[in-house]
Amino acid sequence: MAVDLLLGLQWGDEGKGKIVDVLTNNYNIIARFQGGPNAGHTLEFDGIKHVLHTIPSGIFHENAINIVGNGVVIDPVIFKKELDNLEKFDLDYKKKLLISKKAHLILPTHRLLDAASETAKGKAKIGSTLKGIGPTYMDKTGRNGIRVGDLEMDNWQEKYRALANKHESMIDFYNVEIEYDLAELEREFFKAVEVLKTLKFIDSEEYLYQAQKNGNSILAEGAQGSLLDIDFGTYPFVTSSNTTAAGACTGLGVAPTQIGEVFGIFKAYTTRVGSGPFPTELFNSYGETMASVGNEFGATTGRPRRCGWLDLVALKYAVRINGVTQLMMMKGDVLSGFDKLKVCTAYNYKGETIEHLPYNIEAENVTPVYTELKGWKEDLTKMTEASQFPKELNNYIAFLEEELEVPIKIVSVGPDRKQTIHR
Repeated sequence: MAVDLLLGLQWGDEGKGKIVDVLTNNYNIIARFQGGPNAGHTLEFDGIKHVLHTIPSGIFHENAINIVGNGVVIDPVIFKKELDNLEKFDLDYKKKLLISKKAHLILPTHRLLDAASETAKGKAKIGSTLKGIGPTYMDKTGRNGIRVGDLEMDNWQEKYRALANKHESMIDFYNVEIEYDLAELEREFFKAVEVLKTLKFIDSEEYLYQAQKNGNSILAEGAQGSLLDIDFGTYPFVTSSNTTAAGACTGLGVAPTQIGEVFGIFKAYTTRVGSGPFPTELFNSYGETMASVGNEFGATTGRPRRCGWLDLVALKYAVRINGVTQLMMMKGDVLSGFDKLKVCTAYNYKGETIEHLPYNIEAENVTPVYTELKGWKEDLTKMTEASQFPKELNNYIAFLEEELEVPIKIVSVGPDRKQTIHR
């Protein structure tokens, strides 16, 4: 069977965790393919809010196998905390949570390196979550990293010590003030590693190949968003992995010919956390309303998200580079009460009107060109089917579908899994 793929089309925080949770009943396996604990996937059901950072979003479903793929970087300390949080829900996660041996480990010194590097950049900082993600991926590409499979080898602690010593000399090089107690951080780290070792480590590419061969349905789950992709995002204000569809192939060992449906998730408006260009960002009451009604705070860091109108130029770009086959629009309920809505349909780029995403979208180069639509007043949060949608919302959806040339199959009208309307 083909592997279906779900990913974010904006700067992350689109609501991927909720949709994975909603779709999991259709799949035997949920496989996370990139990123690390800088991601926060929020799920809400039965009156309880859950935030997952590394564990795939299908973990609360009894029959789903959840795989952390080789493209993911794992912080054992944060992973242990996630597992601790699952204990109260009486989940037998040891049976249904599998870890790729090729996934890389985030060491305590990776986090310290992250902090030292960001501090040294001063005003030029990129808004890192300081989780050690970037330095871990740098060690991966530099062929210095420690992988989950190394934990099964006799010499893994020697490899750890050599790499940690190297990191400490690099931290000294930055010549910035960072207070830390490495011995204490290592105590916590090694304790968490022992917990990690109680889970089943697998050769994930072989596991998924055999699963496909045996007719199992697989959903690949991405983290962050397409505009944060290391190659195709708004560089350098990006993450350190490939968040686009191609990342699912390299992050799981799945051949490109095996990808089936590509589910693209986007908000009815646009948000961004941290630094970086944002052409449609709002600095008025509209932006403030989006932030407050949408509860726009990062699930991982708690940082407030910047808010703005939907950017169709960027969204079309993400749809194309991912080969999206179905769209899911999140947080439609947040726009209720706006008398008018604006959608960016083009950019004025250095005096020329363009409809594609250019190399640089900093404010000095780009001015958004808007199309205005009528808003709606109705509260969407209690609606259960598309026939209840106000005319203005249907017009908004129809406009987006015509522009994007991809059907919007799901509209989310609230955080709970029940507040999900299939079209």
